[in-house]
Amino acid sequence: MPLTQVHEITAASRLDNVRYAIRDLACVADEVIQQGHKVLPLNVGDPLSFDFQTPPHIIEAVYKAMRDGKNGYAPSDGVPQALEAIRAEAVRKGIKTVQDVFVTAGVSETVDLCLSALVNSGENVLTPSPDYPLYSAVLCKLGIALNAYDLNEDDAWQPELADIERKRTPRTRGIVLINPNNPTGSLCTRQMLEQVAEIARRHNLIVFSDEIYDKLILDGTPHIAFASIAPDVPCVTFGGMSKNYLVPGWRIGWGIVSGDAAAVKTYTEGVHRLLRARLCANHPEQYAIKPALEGPQDHLAEVQRKLRSRRDLTQKWCEGTPRVSCVAPRGAFYAYPRLNIPESDEIFVKELIRQKHVMVVHGSGFGQKPGTQHFRIVFLPDEQTLMRAYEGIAEFIQERYGSTS
Repeated sequence: MPLTQVHEITAASRLDNVRYAIRDLACVADEVIQQGHKVLPLNVGDPLSFDFQTPPHIIEAVYKAMRDGKNGYAPSDGVPQALEAIRAEAVRKGIKTVQDVFVTAGVSETVDLCLSALVNSGENVLTPSPDYPLYSAVLCKLGIALNAYDLNEDDAWQPELADIERKRTPRTRGIVLINPNNPTGSLCTRQMLEQVAEIARRHNLIVFSDEIYDKLILDGTPHIAFASIAPDVPCVTFGGMSKNYLVPGWRIGWGIVSGDAAAVKTYTEGVHRLLRARLCANHPEQYAIKPALEGPQDHLAEVQRKLRSRRDLTQKWCEGTPRVSCVAPRGAFYAYPRLNIPESDEIFVKELIRQKHVMVVHGSGFGQKPGTQHFRIVFLPDEQTLMRAYEGIAEFIQERYGSTS
């Protein structure tokens, strides 16, 4: 008789702190849906779940690539015409010291590869709080202790420079900027970028500048690429097609390495070793990069118009609702309202789903200062849907906490 295995196969202990709050709420929503209710989703930043459409010319570019047989493996760093187009885009963004570019399976893979190529055991990277939870998940996977610096809600969610200096240690290797920021929708000022650059110079740090929402600016202020104001500082600028070109499911992102050539040479070689090890990013979708970056940009005006209107509606609701306040978002499609309530924001969002069937994400899933509660809104739905959702949230706050703010 063969032996029967009875011992439990456990997951690695380094995953204990891996959380992804945006999707971890799905089980609560599933309960509500199984009861026959429809959930209003303000939790996932997928424009194609709402009234946004992929520009036809980039769909045609991928279709043509597939018809032309571009269905095998691609070069590990990306197809030549895509790399050329990304370099040209970097120049348009004012990045003058480009040393390397590479294509990845979404910016998620860019983050994973770039952090994996940098940190050794016992080292750390400064990440913003609040931040997109992928960063903490990747660092936990690598067994790297989190080292989060605060964003200042009283200063339009700009990085707190003094906190960066406090949190930096001799084992700190880099700083992450998310600009525009997810979840707050904030945008770094030029002065702030210059000050972060000075910290990086002084302490020999690489900067990871996540600029995936750089074309979704809502107040007319031009986006400033970090690498454009700090050409000497080692930097990897993260970009991609998901948000700007409305193709999140294609998983096409990229990294642009800039700075002094000698300073980034060894690190870039390490990134390329990882690029080769995972073979390549999606092949036919890479043929959309050049027509996307260099072709018609007409869709962006309409996307920005819709988002600006929905941002304004969201901000007006926040300002008029007791127990809610919000720094006005300037980019992307997220708002991060603050709550004045006597319980945790995680309880708030779970009970909101159960009682009003509206799904938002708790601020503790992104990071926040102790003693504060927030929640993230994705304001991608049309105005009518948003108003239904906001009416439900306002009713919930009134019924559960009262109107005193």
